[in-house]
Amino acid sequence: MPKNTMQVIRVHDYGGPEKLVLEQAPVPQVPSDQVLIHLKAAGVNPVDWKFRSGSAKQFMPLTFPWTPGLEGAGIVEVAGADVKAFKKGDEVYGLVSGAYAEYALAKTNEIFPKPAGLTFEEAAAIPIGALTAWGAVIDTAKVEAGQHVLVHGAAGGVGLYAVQLARWKGAHVTGTTSASNLEFVRSLGAEQVIDYQAARFETVLHAMDVVIDMVGGDLPERSWQVLRPGGVYVTVAGRLAADAGKAQNVKALSAGRAPVENLKRISELIEARQLKVVVGKVFPLAEAAQAHELSQTGHGRGRIILRMGD
Repeated sequence: MPKNTMQVIRVHDYGGPEKLVLEQAPVPQVPSDQVLIHLKAAGVNPVDWKFRSGSAKQFMPLTFPWTPGLEGAGIVEVAGADVKAFKKGDEVYGLVSGAYAEYALAKTNEIFPKPAGLTFEEAAAIPIGALTAWGAVIDTAKVEAGQHVLVHGAAGGVGLYAVQLARWKGAHVTGTTSASNLEFVRSLGAEQVIDYQAARFETVLHAMDVVIDMVGGDLPERSWQVLRPGGVYVTVAGRLAADAGKAQNVKALSAGRAPVENLKRISELIEARQLKVVVGKVFPLAEAAQAHELSQTGHGRGRIILRMGD
C-alpha cells in the first residue's frame, strides 16, 4: 500500500505561476472501478496555466484547492476491486487528472500499457500532444497521401506529432518554427521548414491543401492566403467565427482532441518506430512554477515534463 500522504502541487486561487504550491495531501482513496497510479512523470500543457491564470474560468471554473495536470505515466499502485485490465506493478500512461502529484487516480479506459522501450518521461509526453494532433490531422483535416500540408508550431508538443502523422499518411509536409528548431523539424519528416522570424510563410507558399495551426493569433487570415480554393484550415489554438474562411473559399475548422482509445494505435506506431516521442525540458515537481513560466513563453521543443521523486 502507498503511504498515507503525498507531495502534490496545489493552486488555491487564480494568478501567476507563484500560485503553484508544493504541499502534503492525503493519497486518494481508490474507487472500485479506477486505479491509483504512483506517478513518475507528468506533462505540462498550455491549458494547465490557462486554467491556473483564470483565463479559462468563464467556461471552465476551478474548484480550489486545485491540482493541475492532464497526462502522466507511472506504475499502478492499487487496482480497484472491479478492475480486471490492470494490476499492481503495471507500467502505464495516459490521461490522468491532477497529475502534478506523486499519486493520482485514473479511469481504466483512459490509460494504456507504457510503450515498450520508453522512459516514464517519454510516455508522459505523449497523450495530450499526440491525441490533439490526431484529432487535427486524421479526424478533422483527413490528410491524404500526396497532399501538401503546412504545420504551424511544428516543434511544439502538438506540432511535432502533427508533422509526423501527416508524413505517416503520405503527405508532403512544410513546417514553421524558429531558427533554432529548423533541423529538428526536418528530422521529424518535414520536407520544407520556414523560420517564421526570417520570412513570412505567405510570401513563400501557395496552393497548399491543408494548414494545421497550433499557434493562432493572426495565422488564420494569413494561412487562407496560401491555401488552394477548397483547401482546409484546421486550428487547435482557438475558436473560429461561423463564417471563417468562406470569403476566401477555404474550409476553416476547429479541431478537438481525438478520443482516448486512439492511444492504442499511437502506442503501436511508437513501438514500430513510425512515431518519435520528444521530451522537452524536465523539471522536478517542486519547480512546477518554473515549468509554467517556460510553457508560457510559447517557445521550446517537445513537451515540458515534471518528474516526481521516488
